[in-house]
Amino acid sequence: MIEVSPEIIAVLMLGGILVGVLLGYPLAIAIGGIGIIAGVLCFGVPITLELFYGRFFSLLNNYVLVAVPLFIYMGTMLEHSGVAEGMYGALHVWLGGIRGGLAVTTVLIGTVLAACVGIIGASVTMLALIALPAMINRGYDKSLACGAVCGGGSLGILIPPSIMLVVYGPMAALSVGRLFFGAFMPGFLLSGLYCSYIIVRSLLQPKIAPPVAVEERQVPFWVKTRNLIVSMVPPVVLILAVLGSIFFGIASPTEAAGVGCLAATGLALGYRKLSIEVLRRTAITTVRVAGMVLIIGALAFAFVGIFMRAHCDKVVAEYILSAPGGMWGAFAVIMFICFILGFFIDWLGIIFIMVPIITPIGEALGFDKLWFAMMICVNLQMSFMTPPFAYALFYVRGAADPKLGITTMDIIRGMIPYVFIIMAALLLCIAFPQIILWLPGKML
Repeated sequence: MIEVSPEIIAVLMLGGILVGVLLGYPLAIAIGGIGIIAGVLCFGVPITLELFYGRFFSLLNNYVLVAVPLFIYMGTMLEHSGVAEGMYGALHVWLGGIRGGLAVTTVLIGTVLAACVGIIGASVTMLALIALPAMINRGYDKSLACGAVCGGGSLGILIPPSIMLVVYGPMAALSVGRLFFGAFMPGFLLSGLYCSYIIVRSLLQPKIAPPVAVEERQVPFWVKTRNLIVSMVPPVVLILAVLGSIFFGIASPTEAAGVGCLAATGLALGYRKLSIEVLRRTAITTVRVAGMVLIIGALAFAFVGIFMRAHCDKVVAEYILSAPGGMWGAFAVIMFICFILGFFIDWLGIIFIMVPIITPIGEALGFDKLWFAMMICVNLQMSFMTPPFAYALFYVRGAADPKLGITTMDIIRGMIPYVFIIMAALLLCIAFPQIILWLPGKML
């Protein structure tokens, strides 16, 4: 065992994760490997193994996290159900006549999907397959179209039922149900700001978002109204079944996730998309994604145990609390750290590593625990659109039809304005904290 100051250990452990990720190692291996090496060097093999086993088992034995595979199943099944195609076809007739209407439709569909899916991969991929060709083939600017897909699709990780919130709750000892309803208003705020940006930009630059041809949207009022209602009823029923049961205290998030799985399977059956092949693909995706989330979570939780035993959390707390500007200066440092980490580490790593460390700091600064948590979650929205580790970029790049001629730079240019919009939303939530706190206060 070696004698090293907590300051040096903190730098080496956090820096080691960044180096490991940049060298191309999977996040779980980078986190687990650094944790084991640091533990063995500082405390010896027996204590390190005891810490790893205890915290590993503690996390995986958490009942709330059973909701992770259930919500992943629900989102994946909805991806195959055909719900998104029906909504897009109905909405584009209503909004296609205004400049930027198809991009606004894309964001609105992303918002509805976010309240049904909960995982960014499913929502971004669906929008890239459905909305992207519709916009580009009608003369939309490629960067504007890609930005709408990335922005609208990424709402799936914030608006409930979100896997991010299910994971965040146990890490911060917060009710997942309260997190769900704390996220609704910020999610809808972002959706509204995204739509406003698209409309304003389309009015200022008419050529980048032309309206849909008149003959394409000449549908009788009652027909398009009926189509819209028919397409919206299934997702609305699903949302009410899952989130309504949580809001009124009928079911826990885990129980509601089970209801969501059944409802999503029923929707796929109703749309005649349910088959043995769909079930097989959904099961494989569920196991793969849930396994990734839980293994990263367990190893990161064990890593934090080593980090705290070495008193590195106190080093981080002292550094943040000594920031100039009092509580808001310290808060700005926390938000900046999370923002910078989003360039290099995915949201899972940031939550599992940072949340157990910064949550006590937020309480010490006097911030409401739920408000503080939601500010971190809104901040992490930017990590999906900040290269090089921008998940939305890779999902769109992989799902987009090569015939559309979309380049990586088209996607990056489209995402950048949304990063600044999220920053504006954070400022609004600081100025008006009830944006976050009002709805959870109404829960039964």
